[in-house]
Amino acid sequence: MSDVPELNAAGLPEELSAVDQLLHRGEANPRTRSGIMGVELLDTTPDWDRFRTNFEHASRKVLRLRQKVVMPTLPTVAPRWVVDPDFNLDFHVRRARVPEPGTLREVIDLAELALQAPMDITRPLWTATLVEGLADGRAATILHLSHAVTDGVGGVEMFAHIYDLERDPPPEGVAPLPIPQDLSPTDLMREGFGNLPRSIVTGLFGAGWGAASALGRAVRDPVSAVSGVVDYARSSARVMGPVSEHSPLLRRRSLASRSEAIDIRFSDLRTAAKSVGGSINDAYLAGLCGALRRYHEAKGIPIATIPMAVPVNLRSDDDPAGGNRFAGVNLAAPVGVVDPAARILKVRKQMTQKREERAIDMVGAVAPVLSLLPDSILESVAGNVVASDVQASNVPVFPGDTFISGAKILRHYGLGPLPGVAMMVVLVSRAGYCTITTRYDRASITDAELWARCLVAGFDEVLALGGDGRATPASFTLDPEQSVVNTSNGSAPQ
Repeated sequence: MSDVPELNAAGLPEELSAVDQLLHRGEANPRTRSGIMGVELLDTTPDWDRFRTNFEHASRKVLRLRQKVVMPTLPTVAPRWVVDPDFNLDFHVRRARVPEPGTLREVIDLAELALQAPMDITRPLWTATLVEGLADGRAATILHLSHAVTDGVGGVEMFAHIYDLERDPPPEGVAPLPIPQDLSPTDLMREGFGNLPRSIVTGLFGAGWGAASALGRAVRDPVSAVSGVVDYARSSARVMGPVSEHSPLLRRRSLASRSEAIDIRFSDLRTAAKSVGGSINDAYLAGLCGALRRYHEAKGIPIATIPMAVPVNLRSDDDPAGGNRFAGVNLAAPVGVVDPAARILKVRKQMTQKREERAIDMVGAVAPVLSLLPDSILESVAGNVVASDVQASNVPVFPGDTFISGAKILRHYGLGPLPGVAMMVVLVSRAGYCTITTRYDRASITDAELWARCLVAGFDEVLALGGDGRATPASFTLDPEQSVVNTSNGSAPQ
């Protein structure tokens, strides 16, 4: 984003950026809650003491695991990350059990409950739950994190300390405990008052210098200066303006959600994408469009396009893992295109154009203003800023095998927030597999079984471009007696 704060000794921002503040404030409201979650399926059940100790050691290396946010009583200064003097590992590292033999469906249902509940913002903003009782001695982890801490790509880098590259690695030295910080909201407010004179002078000097520089450029080259302003304004209109009519099926919002997930071999999706000159992300979005087309046609409401928001990673190699460094682009997702190859190319063309917009980080630019709005107004504004029916994220994790506390991670499913949208979709690529998890508002997607069938069929369309690869249901089973809508002739499921 445009307002990345200064870094501390650990290389992390000490203050929350304006975007991070918006995400932190949104935690209190179920309609703007921004928690992100990873559900990992493990090949065996880790020893509990080893699992807990793993996070104890990681929390000494990953400072955010021990830091909380202190909000000033009055907004005289930005909120700050401080090491929690009352940090309690047992609040954050938890243990649960599903009735044996448990399934991924039951784990994801537990994850849904956690995502729908508010996080305790007086503590560090994460939890890790070991879920036991799965079939064949397997287990799962549910890692819940506030989006105010970092984005998906930053989270991969930040929490790499939790994982090993072998099942039983040699022991490492234990890092020292971070030094706790006693800082109250009132103390932070007073500190802000004390720095106000310097901040005002610095701000006025910066504004004056910026104005003088801009005036100098305008005098030297008035045509280019005016053209640049106009170009940025036009780009802003394209970034923030509507791109498509909303789906009649996906308009309603509620507080109830559900998630479904499928597995795809990474190589199969890559082969399908490359067969028509697209990327894995292009093929992923095209498969999602195919699933949405099938669902709409099965409901008797075919549509040509829907507004779809796709986060674009702005993080460079020099950026810290903490904080959010992404921008969202809005696509007129080509849902109505039946040919999967043509669909991939249409997605690719739009993504290429949108990435080159000068005002791609428009939300980051207006975030400092939005962060000053009252909560009631912020909720309404946030819905208008999103202006999409579906959001779709793509998070690459680790290409090879990884382990946690002696257990191998077999699959990793990403569950994202629903910030005013009908559906959040997350692709996670890890250890040779892509998992695609769709979390949706149950007031918009009202037929869970139909959506599950359409999800598989939509991606099978794309995978068929590369050969025999197929999507595998992960959180559900398909009834062979029921076929998915055939959009070539518009027939309904049997």
